[in-house]
Amino acid sequence: MDNSRVRSEIHIPDIDGYKTLKCDFHIHTVFSDGKVWPDIRVAEAWQEGLDAIAITDHIEYRPNKETLKGDLNESYKIAKRAGDATGFMVIHGTEITRSKPLGHLNALFISDAMPLDIEDPLEAIEKALQQGAFIMWNHPGWPDDKSTLYPVHQELIKAGKIHGVEVFNYMEYYPVTFDWSKNNNLAFMANTDIHGLINTDYGAGNKIRPMTLVLAKERSVESIKEALFAKRSIAYFHGELAGKQEHLKALLKASVKIRIINEKRAEVTNISDITYRAVSGNNLYILPANKTVLLTIPGPETVFTVENCHTGNGEKLTVTVSDFDI
Repeated sequence: MDNSRVRSEIHIPDIDGYKTLKCDFHIHTVFSDGKVWPDIRVAEAWQEGLDAIAITDHIEYRPNKETLKGDLNESYKIAKRAGDATGFMVIHGTEITRSKPLGHLNALFISDAMPLDIEDPLEAIEKALQQGAFIMWNHPGWPDDKSTLYPVHQELIKAGKIHGVEVFNYMEYYPVTFDWSKNNNLAFMANTDIHGLINTDYGAGNKIRPMTLVLAKERSVESIKEALFAKRSIAYFHGELAGKQEHLKALLKASVKIRIINEKRAEVTNISDITYRAVSGNNLYILPANKTVLLTIPGPETVFTVENCHTGNGEKLTVTVSDFDI
């Protein structure tokens, strides 16, 4: 069989009546500074088990614009046709590109990128908001390796004009943004910001691509949009998770099943593709992805810290055995 027709599934359970959708909201094509055609982005994402992507080519940086015909919406249109042919969801987005302090922001769920091609980036944000856009602050620690919440961001957040922030982008990790998200009710997001072929950096022995897990009411673009504005998202990157405590706890409970054998021993099954690491006292408990382990369990109210579930900068999810359905 042609490998292009084979999809690798990502097993992450639905939680609390929501569908857990695997999404990448930061992707480039040849229509800005990417290296591949838009329909290839759809094929890559479908093959790797994602549910949705956003095409977010730069507005201002288009090195191939003299060669390629089409306006700022063309890459989305091409990807959307490819997505429709396979039942894959493609979201219309674009990247507003400026130097710091403002930096880069993605406008997601837009209807037309052309009105955003203006000199004033704050006016471009307004034009996107008029289209009902979700605004995501991209890679806050790039390019100077300093994640700074500048006054312009504080003003935009206070005004409800920034809705989410990338806590992880490509291969970079910005732990201070966990607190920004928590304290300002911003959506936790992780994305590839991919420019080249996806399998150059991820898969085939490399780390799994970063993604945003969206807790959606149904499998649709409109439902993804509703969930992001409601801040029902979890950032998933390199085996780590970051999000609100209630979302991480619900995902852990849906992923881990405990069967008590006796007062000291339990059989613990992890039905997800995410390996969890928990600590209690001096003891480390590894719950491997898609495996069952026999563990000596302390009392039902013993507190476990889940090391790869981040609720804030330096803060991690805590649970007890009694939190689980046994």
